[in-house]
Amino acid sequence: MIRRQRLAAGVCALLAALTAGLAFPAGAAADETEQAAPKVELVLDVSGSMRTRDIDGGTRMAAAKQAFNEVLDATPEEVELGIRTLGANYPGNDRKTGCKDTAQLYPVGPLDRTDAKTAVATLAPTGWTPIGPALLKAAGDLDGGDGTRRIVLISDGEDTCQPLDPCEVAREIAAKGIGLTIDTLGLVPDAKTRDQLSCIADATGGTYTSVRHKEELSDRVGQLVDRAADPVVTPVAAEGAAECAKAPALKSGLYTDREEFGQQRWYKVDVNPGQELRASVSVADDRAVDPDYGVLLRAVTLHGREIVRGEAAGNGRTDVISTGLRYPRPESDDDEAAAETVCLQVTNSFSAAAGVKTSPGLPLELTVDVVDGPSHAADVAAFGLGRGWWLLGALVLAGFVAGLLWGWLSRWRVAVWRTN
Repeated sequence: MIRRQRLAAGVCALLAALTAGLAFPAGAAADETEQAAPKVELVLDVSGSMRTRDIDGGTRMAAAKQAFNEVLDATPEEVELGIRTLGANYPGNDRKTGCKDTAQLYPVGPLDRTDAKTAVATLAPTGWTPIGPALLKAAGDLDGGDGTRRIVLISDGEDTCQPLDPCEVAREIAAKGIGLTIDTLGLVPDAKTRDQLSCIADATGGTYTSVRHKEELSDRVGQLVDRAADPVVTPVAAEGAAECAKAPALKSGLYTDREEFGQQRWYKVDVNPGQELRASVSVADDRAVDPDYGVLLRAVTLHGREIVRGEAAGNGRTDVISTGLRYPRPESDDDEAAAETVCLQVTNSFSAAAGVKTSPGLPLELTVDVVDGPSHAADVAAFGLGRGWWLLGALVLAGFVAGLLWGWLSRWRVAVWRTN
């Protein structure tokens, strides 16, 4: 009966959705046009080492220019694109001056392909490699707005402007919770360059790619620019509290936070009678951590009673660990029954490796979804079986009866055989 009701409801919902889509096409188009334009800034290393001729017989700079021209031709119309350089203007030996050498070659905005290509054509390998300062400036170039924001960093060497560690800069950018992703590409990188660029990408949920050929560079940069145009859910920054009473109240959505090593964070969600709370959390180890770690997600009442929990453990082979839970609140006969406040507690058991900074905390992503719950309590899972308990009971009973019949028939046949 319940299955037939659900099938009928699903058909009605599908028909309603189709009807709405046919009846209001203009409204749907209006919603799409209101979405903020995705923004991308290409950050190019123009330091002296880009003169090296080791990419398909040409210089690294020539490969980068060719890739940029191809990407500019193929950039989707809806993407606002900009270009920033590092090490392009100061050829001297003064470190202080060289580490300020980053400039916006083409401003982030609607793309004029001819102007952008002309600006790229003027570049020549020049100076230092201030990756950290360039990332800070690039984050400022993309500041503001709710659309997708992406930095694509192309470099052939390590940052030469320590102690401003570019990996720490990337973590600080991620800690702001502004939803900015940094992807990195290493041109014929050595081990140190690869480790640094990987760390920068990992800190913001981006990707790292090692590039040794012109075609690889063009394809990868093009993919990353196209990816910015894909619709995504932008996480909302939320700051969990040390106790449930002071926790922020969350609604259905995707949230980001930072959690110190071994710390616990609290959040609150209201659940009405007949609704189901579904929550999941992911914690990333964006730096070196000791093996054997875990994450715990608990749903607790305001009085401290645990309702349900989800937990997961890792052994150092993954850089993200996730778990989730479900809490269906039963329906109430009282039409005016108040919402129940459920406290969500997130705890991690990570520990930092020797010499690794513990601040800012580990990136945390929390998904909250409050939906209509099952139509009857019998639909709620019980020890993982739900209504399967009825089937299990029927099978046990059938097996018991079949065993009795088989035993009786066997004894009857033996008795007949002995008589004959």
